[in-house]
Amino acid sequence: MSYPGPVVPVQWLHANLSNPSLRIVDATLHLPDTGRDARAEYIAEHIPGAVFFDYVRVADPDNPLPRKFPPPRRFADEVGALGIDNATHVVAYDTLGLYSAARAWWLFRQYGYDNVSILDGGLKEWKARGLPVVSGEVQAVPKTFVPGVQRDLLARWPDVRQASEAGAQILDARTPGRFAGTEQDRYPGTRPGHIPHSSNLYWANLLDPQTRRLLPREEIRRRIEATGIALDRPVTLTCGSGVTACILALGLHLNGHDDWRVYDGSWDEWGRRADLPVESAD
Repeated sequence: MSYPGPVVPVQWLHANLSNPSLRIVDATLHLPDTGRDARAEYIAEHIPGAVFFDYVRVADPDNPLPRKFPPPRRFADEVGALGIDNATHVVAYDTLGLYSAARAWWLFRQYGYDNVSILDGGLKEWKARGLPVVSGEVQAVPKTFVPGVQRDLLARWPDVRQASEAGAQILDARTPGRFAGTEQDRYPGTRPGHIPHSSNLYWANLLDPQTRRLLPREEIRRRIEATGIALDRPVTLTCGSGVTACILALGLHLNGHDDWRVYDGSWDEWGRRADLPVESAD
């Protein structure tokens, strides 16, 4: 199978469901304040052949924060257990259209693996087109996945502090209210506000509000540049916990800009640390 690009439409996926080199992953994540269970929803209905990409498992077990970037052996074991090897074309989707699936895309890319695509509009678009869903859990035949050399697409808090102090580009994907510190944050215990010298672009503003499909890449570019971000300079991407920042990363990638890093800890880490500075609307 030739690589169709980082984003595929539901029609393409439906036409390729029987391709043995394809592995579909339901990469849905719901935060605790939603009261929703992503795995239970997957078992209730998913795209035929899809396996559940569990961010609780594809994570660093030694990091006290949830769902943080996994070490190589952990990543290899978990994705191999999903029936993915180095010849597999992975298509990731989530139930909301696009919310968490881009993080799976980013994880693979950080480990040097590019044969991954996002399903445009996710399960929402799939069902809107009247395409079939099934219930139950798919049991994959385990395969061996070998991570490549890590890229420089991952930022830790010292990197972000250095970028902030240098006045380098930082783009925050949270809502404008959370960025300004005027809205209650979703992560209890975090301070209000944002990383100093950062700009704001709410992740959902890269999606069509009705279909939840990605906007045309030219419109994505326009909205990114409207924040003051220059596409010819490096940018650090942040959000609440390293999930929706990956949507901004995807938008940059679609516009040919790959000089970016995702801050994995994001506000769930930065906002809790009294030794790290915060700015707010006040």
